[in-house]
Amino acid sequence: MHKTKNNRLTRRSFLVSVTGLGTGLVLGSVPERSYGRLVHPDPRPDIDASLVMAGKNLEQWPPHVQEIYELIREIPEIADGIGCACWCKTLPTYRSLLTCYYEKGMAMGCEICQGEAKLVYRRHKEGQSLEQIRRAIDARFG
Repeated sequence: MHKTKNNRLTRRSFLVSVTGLGTGLVLGSVPERSYGRLVHPDPRPDIDASLVMAGKNLEQWPPHVQEIYELIREIPEIADGIGCACWCKTLPTYRSLLTCYYEKGMAMGCEICQGEAKLVYRRHKEGQSLEQIRRAIDARFG
């Protein structure tokens, strides 16, 4: 932490400390892995894509965005084990890349969420393990 000449914390150091503490309290019960700056939660058992936004909620978005939602619907067990590098992680409903695609997520307008989803999907279809995919996400987005 940065301290001033008088041995006092700077405002920025204080805010970073408090933010980290709050994040730790919120995410403390989520088993997670970190291969870089991103934190990746362990996928929940029996997770499915039932909460991924669909239908009329997506009609206003371009076809390529709708297609990305379809990709996530195919791999919920993988997306639930990936951390997101954008501001989604500050939302109270956030848990993983999968939750970025829920109704209260922000993936429909976020290039980071969309880029991560495309990379995760492609790597999964290539047969890569979750750990390999996490490393690829960290290398590109972390």
